[in-house]
Order: sequence, then structure tokens, then C-alpha cells
Amino acid sequence: MQYVCYGKNAAEPHHGAVAGEMLHEGDAVLFDLWAPINNYWCDMTRTVFYKSVSEEHRKVYEIVKQAQQAAIDFVKPGVKMSDIDAVARKVISDAGYGEYFLTRTGHGVGMTVHEPPEASPSCDLVAEVGMCFSIEPGIYLKDNVGVRIEDLVIVTEDGCEVLTKYPKDLQVVE
Repeated sequence: MQYVCYGKNAAEPHHGAVAGEMLHEGDAVLFDLWAPINNYWCDMTRTVFYKSVSEEHRKVYEIVKQAQQAAIDFVKPGVKMSDIDAVARKVISDAGYGEYFLTRTGHGVGMTVHEPPEASPSCDLVAEVGMCFSIEPGIYLKDNVGVRIEDLVIVTEDGCEVLTKYPKDLQVVE
């Protein structure tokens, strides 16, 4: 299953493509991919740019990437899910884009693709060894650009393991 959106539609957190809408040079293309493997779900999002990327969009991408890495680095047993969200949110807010972080930082993944716990401001559940959830901060500038980077992590004894192996470097595709 997947959502693929581009251009101004990528600036809405979970928007699909619109029939007849054309892809233009410089558009962000957001791929949100999820599928079950042996009755357990996987989930990944990447954002790429078509033919070119503006400096503003490059900046937004790098901020999201930094926010995601900061949240991943913070994950360990005993931390509150709300604190994981706060770490990602702080990076984005400190860069001046806080009002454009419209979603939670992540959600649990297991027998369904969206399940507890969620990494959000309102979730005070504590991370425990073996928990699997997404880390997927995003910035969504209405009618302009949306960038989200999502990976699944599993909590380990001393931090977490990132299960997603696809690269996160900014990509411009033809």
C-alpha cells in the first residue's frame, strides 16, 4: 500500500495524488509506503525532489532529517513517548518551522500499521525494550512543500535499532 503525493499536495500530511495534476520540476514527491510481512507491518516514508531542489526546500529537508535523527538518538528504555516527540519538535521549532510540524512524531507498528504507542505531546507511555514504532517528523508549508522522513525503530537495552535501511540523503530524481 502507498500514498504518493507531490507538489502542493505533499504539503498536506496524508494527501494522495490528484487525477490530472502534473508533476513539475522542483516538486517534492512524498512516498509513504507500508505493507505486512509475516503478519507484521512495516512503514517508511521518503521525500525526493523532481529534477531540481530550491535552497528553501533543501533547508526544510535537512531540518526534518536533523529532527528525525535527534529523536532516534533519544530513544531508549524508560523515556516517555512525549519526550521523543518533544526532541524532534524542538529541532524544527528552533529552526523557525514549529507551526508547520502538523503531525505527531510517530506511531506504534505491529499487527496493524498504526497502533499504540504514539510519539506525541499527549502520550506519556514509556518506551520499553522490544517496542516498535515510527519516527517521522515533517514540515508542511501549505501550497509549497511537504517533507517527511519515516523510519521504524525497535527499542533495545541501550537505545534503539533503526529497522529501515533505505538512505536518507536528499535525492533529486529525473
